[in-house]
Amino acid sequence: MLKKIALHWQILIMLFVGVLYGLYLTEYVSYVEWMGTVFLHGLRMVIVPLILTSIISGVTNIGTGSNLGRLGFKTMLYYVSTSILAILAGLFFVNLLQPGVGADLGFIKEVEGLAVARESFGDTLMNIIPTNIFVAFTEGQMLSIIFFAIIFGYFITRVDEKYNVLLTDFFNGSFEVMMKITMFVIKFTPLGVLGIVAVVVAEQAGDTYALLDIMRRLGIYMIAVLAGLSLHAFVTLPLILKFVAKVDPWKHLKAMTTPLLTAFSTSSSNATLPLTMTAVEENSGVSNKITSFTLPLGATVNMDGTALYECVAAMFIAQAYGIELGFLQQVLVVATALLASIGAAGIPMAGLVMISIILTAVGLPLEGLGLILAVDRILDMCRTTVNVWSDSCGAVTIARSEGEQLNV
Repeated sequence: MLKKIALHWQILIMLFVGVLYGLYLTEYVSYVEWMGTVFLHGLRMVIVPLILTSIISGVTNIGTGSNLGRLGFKTMLYYVSTSILAILAGLFFVNLLQPGVGADLGFIKEVEGLAVARESFGDTLMNIIPTNIFVAFTEGQMLSIIFFAIIFGYFITRVDEKYNVLLTDFFNGSFEVMMKITMFVIKFTPLGVLGIVAVVVAEQAGDTYALLDIMRRLGIYMIAVLAGLSLHAFVTLPLILKFVAKVDPWKHLKAMTTPLLTAFSTSSSNATLPLTMTAVEENSGVSNKITSFTLPLGATVNMDGTALYECVAAMFIAQAYGIELGFLQQVLVVATALLASIGAAGIPMAGLVMISIILTAVGLPLEGLGLILAVDRILDMCRTTVNVWSDSCGAVTIARSEGEQLNV
């Protein structure tokens, strides 16, 4: 029966079942706890190969031929800049509202593996360069793996064409395989939610105040994410359109109505890509030369909304576990969120995998995913819409920088 129901409804159903199970079948919670454990193991299994293949694949595809020219530089400058602005907006609101601070969520405990979060920023930068990449693979040192993947992908573009084509095809194929495996793991998200939520609720059973506090804190967490997304979508990006691209933001927004609604309903940048390209070309008047380069690239590496969400989620989970992240550790979260968003696939719930990468990179427990999965779907829809909106703004901005006359 569940096969006929959309994944987000399956998650909501299992969330409700998990709450009831934890409340009324507390003594039998061990019977479902294993499902949450297996689900988290599945996520851990795909993290390293997924991030390795996605970044190498992305770099090799970006770094060939004319893509490394002036247009490529402008595009990447825009994508990195807007992603950083989005992350900073999220960081501002999560520090302002502090949805997890002071909440009696029952998670405040000593957690192993927080060495990275406690390192000085200088040590963290030094340790990005791995002394043994295979140790980094086995220990899940994500920043080292990301650094190695970028370097490896770049130098693939510098070898003889015979090897270049062979390695590029290999990592493109490997990335496709990893995406298939990842989507297979994500299919079990509802069962994972049941196991995780049931355990959390069972630990709080009999304490009505604690359960209400969890719900209240999740509400504040959602407000922090949505406030950050709104600031970025309705203030930052329109200001870029107005003062950098010198176009009318309102006209461009009206031109993008169809792809933005599609992005909201599908939660997929990739599924929306054909509509986005059509709207930007036909309605906003951007040339095919610009759209065919910037938008497919943007659907892969420009994830403003996802980067913002990942930053807020990581900070919320740290707060819920009673782990204080100082300024330098928050800078590390920002940097990891930026790099992880570049490797995020334009598919529904890709942020779920990417947030697990960030949690691993900064040493936060993956079990914290159980907190945010309950409200992930609606936030997924909103952040995907912001992703697509930013992509389209980038195409318009770059087109204007190339001297094109637009309809907006």
